[in-house]
Amino acid sequence: MSTQETTGAEENHEVTAEGLPPGDLSLLIVDDDAPLLRRLARAMESRGFDVDTAASVAEGVERAGARPPKYAVIDLRLEDGSGLDVIAAIRKARDDTRIVVLTGYGNIATAVTAVKLGALDYLAKPADADDIVHALTQQPGEKVSLPENPMSADRVRWEHIQRVYEMCDRNVSETARRLNMHRRTLQRILAKRAPK
Repeated sequence: MSTQETTGAEENHEVTAEGLPPGDLSLLIVDDDAPLLRRLARAMESRGFDVDTAASVAEGVERAGARPPKYAVIDLRLEDGSGLDVIAAIRKARDDTRIVVLTGYGNIATAVTAVKLGALDYLAKPADADDIVHALTQQPGEKVSLPENPMSADRVRWEHIQRVYEMCDRNVSETARRLNMHRRTLQRILAKRAPK
């Protein structure tokens, strides 16, 4: 019996001082948002993970093949394609990887597909590092508890508008067209502070 097989059974019962299961703590984070990727990598390293990062589907697939991780956090929507391709590459290289996908508002159907491909869970962006750790280390059948202060519907709407605005290179007219919204209405929303 290999070391990996023996620690697999123990993972359900033992945790390290940081609250992580003992053994392999390799983590691959795939996201094309560079500031978020750096911030999340630092947060996960500080929690005890051995972090590797990738900023594209191609890079994620390459990393998954070269060093299949025990844990993975993958953004579903990447500039050069879908994070589903990275999930498939990880599953091909290693079948016990615990995967959590990150998704923006409006990509829930794709996130459900990711779960069917073997992801443990999906979290809406922006996701808190503690929520990600909990999702990665949850026991089989355990549900992630509702956050103490979940985003309000107004905040979710605002986050979605901001994301589309950034994707349109901060072009108000194009953002309004894609959101099927009047330009002046969009300008008023963009001028306000984020709702709580």
